Amino acid sequence: MSPAEKQAVEDFRRDVVEPSMTQLVIIDFWAEWCGPCKALGPTLEKVAAAYADKGVLLAKIDTDKNQFIAAQFQIKSIPTVYAMFQGQLVADLTSARTESQLRTILDQLLKQLPIQSAEADAAAEIEPLIAMGEEVLASGDATRALSIFDQLIAMAPDNPAVLSGHIRALVAAGQTDAAQAAIDALPADIKDAGIDRAKAALALAQSAPPVEDFSGLAAEVAANPDDHDRRFALANAQMAAGDRDGAADNLLHIVAADREWNEGAARQQLLKLFEVVGLVDPWVAAQRRRLSAILFG
Repeated sequence: MSPAEKQAVEDFRRDVVEPSMTQLVIIDFWAEWCGPCKALGPTLEKVAAAYADKGVLLAKIDTDKNQFIAAQFQIKSIPTVYAMFQGQLVADLTSARTESQLRTILDQLLKQLPIQSAEADAAAEIEPLIAMGEEVLASGDATRALSIFDQLIAMAPDNPAVLSGHIRALVAAGQTDAAQAAIDALPADIKDAGIDRAKAALALAQSAPPVEDFSGLAAEVAANPDDHDRRFALANAQMAAGDRDGAADNLLHIVAADREWNEGAARQQLLKLFEVVGLVDPWVAAQRRRLSAILFG
């Protein structure tokens, strides 16, 4: 191997193989005289730039200047485009000539390979902060929770978990107009369980506005246990005050007495409460068992 060939191998190892240990490297074999190469190049550069945060890197190999490297890969025609990960070729991208085709293949590869990316690193960094915000929100400290999620929104404005927590913190803080504005600003095609939970929280807050003093309601219900209208109003007041146990008790009481009352309003409101608390929450599981015992027991 000549000194020039040794240098070419060293350069290839530094610029392609080593980065491929943690990233997905697109290798574009091209030449100045190649018209199709010049046509494909801008598309490769655009897609690689768009996927940079996902851990994708573009390496361009001029076959005229790197004949030894091209020979090692048995390049017989150009453009030839490969994808390399951890020093191994994982895909032949040569047939993908459009942005859409390239994106489709890259999306598939990124799902299958443990790529190190800035996007993944950022997500891992904010996960503990999201957990802290959720813990504070669950404790009832809406003001502090909102402060945490305000900071998270600045860090990760498109993260569904952050968006969900921020909207629910706004609702808990009584800022329903701001929560509605945040929901209205969401992409129309967003599909996420956390976002659905946030929407349910706002819907519940709008249907159960805060009541400063509901002791009178409680007294009326105690005096007339069969007055479902007043009991339903009391349950709503309890929900607004954060007393989910009391609200669940009263809603379940109505369902047990008359499950079809007001077109099943008590059961529907209870299901909204479940969604807001979180369908995997142990409290919800316990209340679901109580509901099932009433409906099917």
